[in-house]
Amino acid sequence: MKKYVAEFIGTMTLVILGCGTAMLVGCDAVSGGGYILTALAFGLTIVAMAYSIGNISGCHINPAVSLGVLLSGGMSGKDFCAYVVAQCLGAFAGSGVLAAIFNLGGVADKTGGMGTNGLGGVHESIAAGLITEIVLTFIFVIAILGVTSAKAKHGSFGGLVIGLTLVVVHILGIGLTGTSVNPARSLGPAIMNAIVNGSTGALECVWVFIVGPLVGAALAACVYKLLEGAKESK
Repeated sequence: MKKYVAEFIGTMTLVILGCGTAMLVGCDAVSGGGYILTALAFGLTIVAMAYSIGNISGCHINPAVSLGVLLSGGMSGKDFCAYVVAQCLGAFAGSGVLAAIFNLGGVADKTGGMGTNGLGGVHESIAAGLITEIVLTFIFVIAILGVTSAKAKHGSFGGLVIGLTLVVVHILGIGLTGTSVNPARSLGPAIMNAIVNGSTGALECVWVFIVGPLVGAALAACVYKLLEGAKESK
């Protein structure tokens, strides 16, 4: 149970700090600095969580990461299901905290939708959005699998490597899809946005940010296993 609670807390923290930063500074093309601040917020939160709850749950805080670990043989199906539930609940709780802070404090949400993901950057193209999320998640998850491999020699720098990878992924992806690479991070804010603002636009396309990351994670797990197996055979 402790590891599920850790995943809940970790995902909630990711949404609060990551989406909260996006809501506060904005991520439009005019406010270019918002890109970097939001990317850093997501990446540095991963670093912080990796060194705080990593020894408890592995700090997945992302259903796509959990899927990659599952397919790599690093966790059971039971744990995978429990992790995903905890992550989604954590994302929803984090969105609730943001709704309370911004609404009660009268703070303007500069994203206009609680930091939800969208297809505006790729001109509403579902195909482009899926490709973006698949590729970015592939890069992120294969980095995680490599860093956390029993054969990795990164020592205590693993969490930093993963966090910086997420920063880079966000720098490219924010202007395209808002960068999901995390189904829970997309689902929680989309549901809360519909409840608080009555806007269902993000919910209508949220499946892209669930399917894309899961496909990218599955591909990363398969490719990494092939590469690792090929190395062992030499």
